[in-house]
Amino acid sequence: MTPGNNGASTPEDDDPFGYLYADGQANGAQPPSGGYGYPNSVNRVRPVGTRQYGGAPQGQAAPTAAYGQAAPQQQGAYGAPNAHYAAPETLPGGGAPNGPQQPGRGAGGGGGRRGPNTKGLLIGAVAVVAAVVVGIAVAMTSSSSEDDKGGNEAGGGSTPTQSQSSEPSPSASDDAEEEVELPATDAKALRLSPGVTTASDIEGAKADGGVYVTGFNQVGAKVTWTVSGIEKAGSYRLNVRYGTPGTDADATLLVNGKAQARPLNMKNFGGTPAGDWEKGWKSTWATVNLNEGTNTIELACNADNKCEAVIDQFSLTTG
Repeated sequence: MTPGNNGASTPEDDDPFGYLYADGQANGAQPPSGGYGYPNSVNRVRPVGTRQYGGAPQGQAAPTAAYGQAAPQQQGAYGAPNAHYAAPETLPGGGAPNGPQQPGRGAGGGGGRRGPNTKGLLIGAVAVVAAVVVGIAVAMTSSSSEDDKGGNEAGGGSTPTQSQSSEPSPSASDDAEEEVELPATDAKALRLSPGVTTASDIEGAKADGGVYVTGFNQVGAKVTWTVSGIEKAGSYRLNVRYGTPGTDADATLLVNGKAQARPLNMKNFGGTPAGDWEKGWKSTWATVNLNEGTNTIELACNADNKCEAVIDQFSLTTG
């Protein structure tokens, strides 16, 4: 090899793309045989519509089967499309690649997958809520019915039960009868000391005939009530009806000859105007201890008493 001589083989000859350059073309570089610019590549150009998939090679007849037998399926070459393949646009309902999407497909052509059935889920949720509401209503109705029934059984009806009898209990009846049977008296039945008398000039007395005891406003005056028929010894309430001329009064109370610790209070309750006897009728009471049988109750005007009063009635009650 001499200077200036690069040998029989030049880089343009070695370069498979030398024909693309001007100097390569000047040196006679030719495009290689084959397709797409690569050596020995296959470039089989066919007119549009002449390509066959899975069939016999071009120029050969497809194999046939004997009468009554199914034709054998052709096995395509490796990588060749399946003979049964059909483009999506050729199928019924198939659209062009840029056509409108089919119902149930996602924006990315989800291969026929459908989204969640939200309508069915909503219907199911509404049904569950309705069932719960109905159950609560039934429970409340049952509870109300049982309460009403229980109220009727507990005495809500018109017929009183044994514990709610309309008749008074024996003890209450006995007390009422005992109160009615306790003695009472008025001015005409009292025993009066000398100087004490009865009168009926002042209206308002409840004693028979409007009679009351007068003349009690003097030291030593005394009225006595003899009480008979006390069936049981014990504590009783002595009720006294009296009248004052708008002033306070009191008297010494004696039971069976024994003076009580406190005098009988005959105050001017309600503030009757002074000198008004007709509006001065009042009632007072004191507790007394009586023996079984007969007892004496006395009102006396002593030196330490204020006895400006008239006496109308005496009575006993329990308590």
